[in-house]
Amino acid sequence: MRKTMFRAMAAALVLIIGFGLSACKKEKPTPAASAEANGVAKMDVKKDLFGRLPDGTQVEIYTLSNMNGLKARIMTYGAILVSLEVPDRSGRLGDVVLGYDALDGYVKNNPYFGAIVGRYGNRIAKGRFTLDGAVYKLAVNNGENHLHGGLKGFDKVVWDAQPRMESNSVGVKFTYLSRDGEEGYPGNLEVAVLYTITNDDELRISYEAAADKATPVNLTHHSYFNLAGGARDILGHELMLAADRYTPVDQGLIPTGELAPVKGTPMDFTTPMTIGSRIAKVEGGYDHNYVLNKADVATGLAARLADPTSGRVMEITTTEPGIQFYSGNFLDGTIPGKGGRVYKKHFGLCLETQHFPDSPNHPNFPSTILLPGRVLKSLTIHKFYTKR
Repeated sequence: MRKTMFRAMAAALVLIIGFGLSACKKEKPTPAASAEANGVAKMDVKKDLFGRLPDGTQVEIYTLSNMNGLKARIMTYGAILVSLEVPDRSGRLGDVVLGYDALDGYVKNNPYFGAIVGRYGNRIAKGRFTLDGAVYKLAVNNGENHLHGGLKGFDKVVWDAQPRMESNSVGVKFTYLSRDGEEGYPGNLEVAVLYTITNDDELRISYEAAADKATPVNLTHHSYFNLAGGARDILGHELMLAADRYTPVDQGLIPTGELAPVKGTPMDFTTPMTIGSRIAKVEGGYDHNYVLNKADVATGLAARLADPTSGRVMEITTTEPGIQFYSGNFLDGTIPGKGGRVYKKHFGLCLETQHFPDSPNHPNFPSTILLPGRVLKSLTIHKFYTKR
């Protein structure tokens, strides 16, 4: 990435990362057993070599730790969250995201485990949209549709990285320049993503972007969560989604344009329900965008996920208008993951905060068009705690 261009755009548009959303206070997390064994845990950020790509490009990994033992590892390839260790109700750490032990797995066969996806997260129908009278044709990589940025989206590039340390948090800021015409998109797009771990047991992901031409942008994070630490599938997890409506899809998983009520359907998670209780009634499983309630968007609440066995709870707050709930339907048990564990169907789930799929082709959806001179800003917080 050319540093001069990044500095010029940053000077012109003044990218500011660090805006906040307050999360609700919960019961105090149990300090991790490993932290207790080593005395007092401390905030830390360190960098290591994770591997090299086939062309020799070096990939680094950053380890972020807080004072309670919470630990996140994020690498420069795809700005991917490789692992996230969270204590259970007994203080035992468990990795709550799916992935691989080595870089090779992410390069050869990665269903977006832990990645930042873009320019446009989710699908764009037939890989095309019209903007200012011009028709743009994007890379097609999901049947006849464009998915998660195309053949080489943000999940498959090496980002620049800079560690951060504050009084109550540690983080890494990743930056990438997506050039005009990349995967068919118009304009040069400068992107910054800041991962932060706080002493309140939050994983914060802040996004900012600026472009020199009008272009659609929909950035999101694509971890597959399993709060049981990989001990079992996610069908027994309890999920609450602060959404009274969702966007129905056609056979290609493209929204029809309707905002349909969830009440009285298997799509309703406005009160906590186990994921497996009604999944058989949803053809193919859950892979739908939920329209977050406006009142809840004001406070940031989007979802609450709980594993009754481990006691782990994750609450998601966001500034985004939607969240994609995906129940790991295409995991088929053929991919060996961490420790050689086989990831079978429904072994992980995604909760991707986002704008709606195919928004450039639906004028009634919130706009995803980023105009020159504007700065896109978005924040999503994952708050962890335990229940007895």
